[in-house]
Amino acid sequence: MASAASPAEPKTSGLRKVVTASMAGTVAEWYEFFLYATAATIVFNVVMFPPSNDPYAGIISAFVTYAIGFIARPLGGIVFGHFGDKYGRKKLLQLAIILVGVTTFLMGCLPTFEQVGYLAPALLVILRFLQGFAVGGEWGGGVLLVAEHSPDRRRGFWASFPQAAVPIGNLLATIVLLVLSRTLTPEAFLGWGWRVSFWLSVVIVAIGYYVRTRVDDAPLFVQAREAAAADDTRYGVFEVLRRYPRGVLTAMGLRFAENIMYYLVVTFSITYLKVALGMDTAEILTLLVVAHIVHTIVIPIVGGLSDRIGRKPVYAIGAVFAIAWGFIAFPMFDTRDPFVIVLAICLGLVIHSFMYAPQPAIMAELFPTRMRYSGVSLGYQVTSIVAGSLAPIIATALLTSFGSPLPVAIYLGIAAIVTLVTVLTMRETRGTSLHELDRIDAARRAAAPAAGARV
Repeated sequence: MASAASPAEPKTSGLRKVVTASMAGTVAEWYEFFLYATAATIVFNVVMFPPSNDPYAGIISAFVTYAIGFIARPLGGIVFGHFGDKYGRKKLLQLAIILVGVTTFLMGCLPTFEQVGYLAPALLVILRFLQGFAVGGEWGGGVLLVAEHSPDRRRGFWASFPQAAVPIGNLLATIVLLVLSRTLTPEAFLGWGWRVSFWLSVVIVAIGYYVRTRVDDAPLFVQAREAAAADDTRYGVFEVLRRYPRGVLTAMGLRFAENIMYYLVVTFSITYLKVALGMDTAEILTLLVVAHIVHTIVIPIVGGLSDRIGRKPVYAIGAVFAIAWGFIAFPMFDTRDPFVIVLAICLGLVIHSFMYAPQPAIMAELFPTRMRYSGVSLGYQVTSIVAGSLAPIIATALLTSFGSPLPVAIYLGIAAIVTLVTVLTMRETRGTSLHELDRIDAARRAAAPAAGARV
């Protein structure tokens, strides 16, 4: 579906402003989401749960509360997607960033298990659920704000920038925790220092919210909303499942290995290096800082590559190398050599980039504008429940049961095969005209409104 079919090719004037707005909010929201991921391994497992002689017990408990956020994300994606398709991406993104900021600040105010017992993890679960709900609505709106402003032939490049904001948010969270852990005694860090990192979210959220007020929804969306209002078009998850089930399943298959791999690389690796190998927390965080910088740089490069050679070849490269990463990385971790370890982590994130960078463009090109927010949010966030949310838990359980990281590598390899099959069976979407998708969708609804046209 060539971009030449578009009646009005989007121009890049003002696109950098849109990219900045999307990235600013995304950095804020993922700073807070990943702050929890890191804290789950080095803080919450100690201060929010009862003490245990098993070093993995508290970590698994913390990862279970961590998974709660992923369970909430599809619900957030459905709700935000429905109203985002109806009222606009910008309004819902502003609401999401406020909600995630408030919940993260309150996490920094929570009492510990020693102070209030099981009320501490209960409150943590509630806030984590609300945080996940907000983040679930963030991703779809953030990437679509850019994708719908982007030229058809450069969508892979421009839409990858919000993806690059994710490791930036993770980078900021890691740097803050690193500084605090290096400047405070272990007792002070676990006593109050970790709370500062959560309270700092107020500053980041305020900046992200302000920048997002400076942009508007894409003309493409405005046109689609006006057309939908004229003929009482349906929105929401049930409509996208009825009309575009293949698009949703494709999005889920693409997401599966990518999501598992990311949380094995950036979350489970902390557990393995700290607990299994006994490395220092500050040293691990320093290595992750380097890896997040590499990840941020590589993502737009790979996004641009998907515009030149196609979405499928790029994604397939990532899936193939993901099969092998675990078998290579854990022996590299076992050397305890910082240079070799950071090389393994960077390698994992570079491989991840080949799946992550083209993802927004592909998913935007699977659905028409009237249900795009719902479609991409559903495919992206539902998969998180069985992929990213469980990955650290499954990996930790496998390591505990077998005493070896080999089953973890096999687990990732199987997931990558699932994603590779999805890539090989999907259609190439590079250069797709979003206007043409809307025209085809309208024609099919007019020709067979009751038949539930499939794409």
